[in-house]
Amino acid sequence: MSTSFERYQRRRLISSYFSVVLSIGLVLFLVGMLGLLVLNTKKVADHFKEQIALSVYLKDSAKEVEIDQLEKSLAMAEYTKSTAFISKEEAAEAFSKEIGEDFMDYLGYNPLQNSIDVYFKADYVSEVQLAEITRDLLENDFVDQIDYDKPLIALLNENIKKLSFWILLICGAFTFIAVLLINSSIRLSVYAKRFVIKTMQMVGATKGFIRRPFIWKSIKLGFLGAVLALIGMAVVLYYLNQSFPELQILNDELIILAIFASVVILGILITWISTFFATQRFLDLRTDELYY
Repeated sequence: MSTSFERYQRRRLISSYFSVVLSIGLVLFLVGMLGLLVLNTKKVADHFKEQIALSVYLKDSAKEVEIDQLEKSLAMAEYTKSTAFISKEEAAEAFSKEIGEDFMDYLGYNPLQNSIDVYFKADYVSEVQLAEITRDLLENDFVDQIDYDKPLIALLNENIKKLSFWILLICGAFTFIAVLLINSSIRLSVYAKRFVIKTMQMVGATKGFIRRPFIWKSIKLGFLGAVLALIGMAVVLYYLNQSFPELQILNDELIILAIFASVVILGILITWISTFFATQRFLDLRTDELYY
């Protein structure tokens, strides 16, 4: 009979530990992914900024040497990520494919112009800087006009600021919730041992001696939960890197290692603090209060 009861208690204990590890792992996983999202928000934003092209349209009178010099100077500029020269013939072919018919058949000539598409480094994609670059380029006599999507740039920069603010806010809220959830899980596991704590106290054990095994057990559970969270994060990062290789998510090894280390430290720290205060609470209770 006692053996069956011991097995039952052991199963309950294992189930309790499993639920604590699982809850810690899930919460740390969410916090870790939010941390990665915060740190990679700029990278994602920069990726979209660098897809915006500024088109420099050239006059038909522009000499080939002038075009080559302009293209080389643009390619070497500090603000340029890449350039692409598009001849009027290539532009006509692309436009014909877009509209589904050869527009030159009924126009009789090619009205399009040679152009150079300039893709900028993300730090230079702003209304002010692009306006300055446009003014400088228009000083060349053979440049006819310059075109880029001004409303899109303004909207993109505005939304990036809003997104960064809300991500930081949500990350802070989730961190607070994580502390509360992990603390609740630890308190429940300590609550199940409240009579053991009081018995040890009644036979003369010091508070530090009673707390020590509970703290070590919780630290182990916190570490296991953190490992579980890291496995989940590694799987998600691998999937994202395979799905969006252009973002180069796995290239920032230091950032990833820092986030992983922070998740482990957070799991251990929260469980240690929660266990300390949970055991202290039951140590301060009178024996008759343990039943409430």
